[in-house]
Amino acid sequence: MKNKKYTIVTYGCQMNEHDSEKISWILETMGYKWTDNKEESDFIIYNTCLVRENAELKVYGQLGALKDLKRRNPDLILAVCGCMMQREEARNVILSKYKHVDIIFGTGNIHKLPQLINRHLQTNETVVDIVEDNREIAEDIKANRKFSFKAFVDIMYGCNNFCTYCIVPYTRGREKSREPGNIIKEIESLAKKGYKEITLLGQNVNSYGKTLGYDYSFANLLEDVNKIDGIERIRFMTSHPKDLSDELIEAMAKLDKVCEHLHLPVQSGSDRILKAMNRKYKKEDYLILIEKIKKSIPDIAISTDIIVGFPGETEEDFNETLDLVEKVRFDSAFTFLYSVREGTIAAKMQEQVPDDVKHKRFQRLLDSLYPIFYEKNLKYLDEIVEVLVEEVSKNNENVLTGRTRHGKLVHFEGDKELIGNLVNVKIEKVKSFTLEGSII
Repeated sequence: MKNKKYTIVTYGCQMNEHDSEKISWILETMGYKWTDNKEESDFIIYNTCLVRENAELKVYGQLGALKDLKRRNPDLILAVCGCMMQREEARNVILSKYKHVDIIFGTGNIHKLPQLINRHLQTNETVVDIVEDNREIAEDIKANRKFSFKAFVDIMYGCNNFCTYCIVPYTRGREKSREPGNIIKEIESLAKKGYKEITLLGQNVNSYGKTLGYDYSFANLLEDVNKIDGIERIRFMTSHPKDLSDELIEAMAKLDKVCEHLHLPVQSGSDRILKAMNRKYKKEDYLILIEKIKKSIPDIAISTDIIVGFPGETEEDFNETLDLVEKVRFDSAFTFLYSVREGTIAAKMQEQVPDDVKHKRFQRLLDSLYPIFYEKNLKYLDEIVEVLVEEVSKNNENVLTGRTRHGKLVHFEGDKELIGNLVNVKIEKVKSFTLEGSII
């Protein structure tokens, strides 16, 4: 594969991003070199997401646009992988309408990519390789990290929750935790290379350890990661409210490297809708949990996910969500219009909410959230915050961006040589989504 070039296009969550880092490492061990120019690529791969319909449609659009490039360059290998390919209907669409795709594989067999490429080269046929059951964890896959100072680390795969709107248990399989020793070894290796921040990834990190066969919890893992020299910040996502234990709250409060930020998806403030979503908690349970967390960690920043327009959502249900937003006062939120995902229970539910109603409610939700975000950020005005410098601003080459321990995005002028370092910034201006300041 000498002098061959590759391009990876990634859709979806942080786990997909990390999977793409692994794919990149595999391809470069085979001799490929990275390029962001599809026209000069010898191998183009789409790592797909099935959570939102929009991401799925984008993939089909991109594949259609590549038909002419494939015609002009018959030696180009085109591959599609990820969650979308775990769904048989999506695979059939690719196989029937996009016959120029050469390789199709899923979420559980990334490590087999060299074999799949070789099989295609030998047969010149479309290769399809999908693992339908829960993945066996391949521990020997390394990753080409996007950053040299912060990294994603998978601690578990799959999900057992089966929320009625979510396709993940069907695409990522059932929960399976990595052995803690392998996780610690990976993070120790990253620390020796100069990595300062680690984000532990799982569909529900609070369930970590349940498949190990012995008593070892997510709180235990945080304690062990906290001991690793060189690591200065520990983040994790995502947490499920029903599994967030007192033990974990205590660990977050006492462990100095664990950042004061918790992403805790609520999805809705209506007990009726939460039951229909199969979330296994009520609004009051969530509020009590938030109160407990804030009592133990007073300065914690809390972010969330909220879905608007779930099937059957009434005006009263939506108002319960607005009420929860006012009570919790989130620091930030990912907000979504419900979209039908074939293969989920919710897709078959009656009383789908009309699009115009969903959009109006969505705007009302944003109108409630944004002033709260701004108010929460005001407390940082004239304060000095520690920022891990991440990159040069896309809008101004003289401006750097980075995040605080609370997950706040900060813009400030500085030399790009500071990227990867922790610096102190005095906040001089606040907005709903960002802070601005000067290095001191």
